[in-house]
Amino acid sequence: MNPVRKKRLILVVILLGGFAVAVTLALVVFQQNINLFYSPAEIEEGEAPVDRRIRAGGLVEDDSVIRDPESLLVRFSITDMKGSVPVEYTGILPDLFREGQGVVAMGTMDDDGVFTADQVLAKHDEEYMPPEVAEALERAGKLKTGDESHYASDEGGEGYGYDDEGADDDGDDESSY
Repeated sequence: MNPVRKKRLILVVILLGGFAVAVTLALVVFQQNINLFYSPAEIEEGEAPVDRRIRAGGLVEDDSVIRDPESLLVRFSITDMKGSVPVEYTGILPDLFREGQGVVAMGTMDDDGVFTADQVLAKHDEEYMPPEVAEALERAGKLKTGDESHYASDEGGEGYGYDDEGADDDGDDESSY
């Protein structure tokens, strides 16, 4: 083989090998940092991985919020009306958090089927629901397009920091997500 061709071949092989290593490293990093969304029904069916960071969302079940008086530990359940998942969270909950409210929690599932959240996000106002939560409720047959009956009632809503007419009227399309 011609020495010039041999050098070109070696250079091409080294470049392709370096590119393959870079792509492999990028894929490994992305896979470790991805937070997949699971509905309560999917989690109940065992589709969610154990001890891996995921997002779970749904409505906070009525009469499920239990606060530990000695600490910031809060236990509650989220539902998509097909399944229900117990959640444990230690920390200060968002002002918009309440029973019947749409939430997305980020954390890990344990072997006992309890979702340990390290972050809880509450929906922004009565008109907005995270797309993943809305899709899970639609699949469960509990949310219909244009149907607002799945939203929490306004009873007892004072003090939760939301405005019935739209909490964000400055046009910047911000939300609490």
